[in-house]
Amino acid sequence: MATTLEKTVQEMGDMSISAYGKARSTISGKPLSDEENKKMTEFFKASMYLCLGMIFLKDNPLLRDPLTTDHLKRRLLGHWGSDAGQSFTYIHMNRLIKKYDLDAMFISGPGHGAPAVLSMSYMEGVYSEVYPDKKEDTEGMRRFFKQFSFPGGIGSHATPETPGSIHEGGELGYSISHAFGTVFDHPDLISLTMVGDGEAETGPLATSWHSTKFLNPITDGAVLPVLHLNGYKINNPTLLARISHKELEALFIGYGWTPYFVEGADIPSMNQAMAATMEHCILEIKKFQKQARDSGQAFRPRWPMIVLRSPKGWTAPRMIGEHFLEGFWRAHQVPVPDAIKDKSKLKILEDWMRSYKPERLFDENGALRKDLKELAPQGNRRMSANPVANGGLLRHKLHMPDFRNYSIQVQKPGVSMFGSMLNFAKFLRDMVKDNPHHFRVFGPDETESNKLAAVYEASKKVWLGDYFDEDSDGGNLAFSGRVMEMLSEHTVEGWLEGYILSGRHGFLNSYEPFIHIIDSMVGQHCKWLEKCAEVDWRAPVASLNLLLTATVWRQDHNGFTHQDPGFLDVVANKSPEVVRIYLPPDGNCLLSVMDHCFRSSNYVNVVVADKQDHLQYLNMDAAIAHCTKGLGIWDWASNDQGMEPDIVMASCGDVPTHESLAATALLREHLPELKIRFVNVVDLFKLMPKWAHSHGLNDREYRAIFTDDKAVLFNFHSYPWLIHRLTYRRKGQHNLAVRGYKEKGNINTPLELAIRNGTDRFSLAIDAIDRIPGLGNKGAGVRERLMNERIWAANYAHHEGMDPEELTKWVWPY
Repeated sequence: MATTLEKTVQEMGDMSISAYGKARSTISGKPLSDEENKKMTEFFKASMYLCLGMIFLKDNPLLRDPLTTDHLKRRLLGHWGSDAGQSFTYIHMNRLIKKYDLDAMFISGPGHGAPAVLSMSYMEGVYSEVYPDKKEDTEGMRRFFKQFSFPGGIGSHATPETPGSIHEGGELGYSISHAFGTVFDHPDLISLTMVGDGEAETGPLATSWHSTKFLNPITDGAVLPVLHLNGYKINNPTLLARISHKELEALFIGYGWTPYFVEGADIPSMNQAMAATMEHCILEIKKFQKQARDSGQAFRPRWPMIVLRSPKGWTAPRMIGEHFLEGFWRAHQVPVPDAIKDKSKLKILEDWMRSYKPERLFDENGALRKDLKELAPQGNRRMSANPVANGGLLRHKLHMPDFRNYSIQVQKPGVSMFGSMLNFAKFLRDMVKDNPHHFRVFGPDETESNKLAAVYEASKKVWLGDYFDEDSDGGNLAFSGRVMEMLSEHTVEGWLEGYILSGRHGFLNSYEPFIHIIDSMVGQHCKWLEKCAEVDWRAPVASLNLLLTATVWRQDHNGFTHQDPGFLDVVANKSPEVVRIYLPPDGNCLLSVMDHCFRSSNYVNVVVADKQDHLQYLNMDAAIAHCTKGLGIWDWASNDQGMEPDIVMASCGDVPTHESLAATALLREHLPELKIRFVNVVDLFKLMPKWAHSHGLNDREYRAIFTDDKAVLFNFHSYPWLIHRLTYRRKGQHNLAVRGYKEKGNINTPLELAIRNGTDRFSLAIDAIDRIPGLGNKGAGVRERLMNERIWAANYAHHEGMDPEELTKWVWPY
């Protein structure tokens, strides 16, 4: 028998269906009694009234007086278009939470969709519990309205101030990946996720539909997406709302989902359709989970999703004057923007708000009617009170192996070659083994390439797709695992963010040049953390840890496209309250830094370390001391003890440190009378003044390291101007010369790439000679010799395709 929706599709010749009229749905049935339907309709109208109040009112919250312009905010801000669909969906999930005692949370994907979420939190009573001045009475409602999009108040996204939110929606595309991050290792959680149809046009959102291929129905919860087709973005139709039903259905079947459709505008019939459809989806989820858990056999179901087609700005007037409002793009933001200037528009607004009959929805004191409030769940079952959305409350302490047990043996600095990343992989392996339920490794198919394959000894990669015979040959795939890999930096970053915001721990490893793909995602997370620090009820969450490898100086073979260390500049722009950047020079320092990052909370930690073999400099005790200080003088590489240095050679990053040490050795060999101080920086923000960053050095500490009257030649991993920015206005800054990546690259050898950017040993030694006052002509002959050696090394690379062995096998000679 054809469903109501299928009949309508047949009648319309498979064209897109209008969002108006009686409900049409894939699942038929009338699970609601007339009384339940009536109350749900009234609850919905109460939410719509609150959403309008937030946008427009600063006084007269229940319209107990005639509406005047004095009651309106002087600057009208906010978004109306997606509120109705979100509130409607939220209300129907509440019914099922109560019926089945579900553990559920709500993720609001549409941009600026906060009014719907805020109204629900307020009507559930959570908002007044968190903010006692926003009580459930007339005065509390007035305060609740006024704070919205108002100076000193809250924003129009579901910001950290919003109870129940982990996803702001200020930047679109991440709701599904965040949702999946929350349900990994939360087997009973259902994340109801509203996806805006404008949001659905973004690349990150399109890719994240594939997340079902990584969801284990035994150990993980489930995501129930609701794609909200309200038809319009800011000023344009949305793509998915303007394709045929069959094409839309085929799209999601192709993604691996089972789509169920609910379409229309008549509220009572839409209630019945949504109630039947959402209950069917919840029972499907429970059936799949029970099947997997009873059998102990994980599999990939075609998880259910809902496509909700309702008018944009649902319940608004269809037209105002000669222009469409409900069901059109004009409903997107403030729906009656000129109400404060035009009395006729003010009257339209008043009539509209009164049409919801607030006097029947709220009692004399201004509280929601008791019989309506009973529709919401109780306690932590209320979605805006779910502890998962305040993940720090659930955060387990990591079981940390002692990183000192993984130390690289260093008998003499700068002599032995070893793979820092290969060694760190053993520590990471045991981290995974010791934390089997709340720690995961994320990355875009680069764990093996990044020399972290030892982690597979503790856990394989999650894979719910098909298996081939050859996958057993080093594929490291399993239904259950702790390594999450998908070739979408957006998706894995979204998973990680959702995972840590909901109370767990993890880290992401990526090639340095392509971490830029998630620049803005990381920026949004930084902003989230900074606002969380201002919200006293938010508990600290685990830090977002990013390990960048395959670095610029070892992307010589991949060419210019792979040579970009500029992510550090992006991170350095963010608040010093939440960002940290570390560039450990060797393996023991990498262990010390990563141990610190894993133990930290409420930060974005960026660690840059190359994956190839490198010289090792510090034994474990020295590495701990060096990383604790964040920077310091390497006495073993210096010869200025007890004397004034002629020059300070400084470095930050593993390859720059190697070349700076080689330059120092050249200077000491050819000009032994020079007194050279060698400084290495691990914690980049140590360079900043103490008043600008909590990690920064005060002026006395900075002078003790770098002096304020000697030349400083700083070899930096990234773009050189970042160091000048961090040390701006330091005394003696005119003596500071920084060398770093200058956008000079191609298919190079490692040393040739350094030569092209002036960060190689020869260029540094020449630069030092030029900068040491008083050396005069003494260095002219040495300078000429170094220039010849630099030319020879570059020509050798062009002729042989590799660097001279005597240079690649250089070790510290002193």
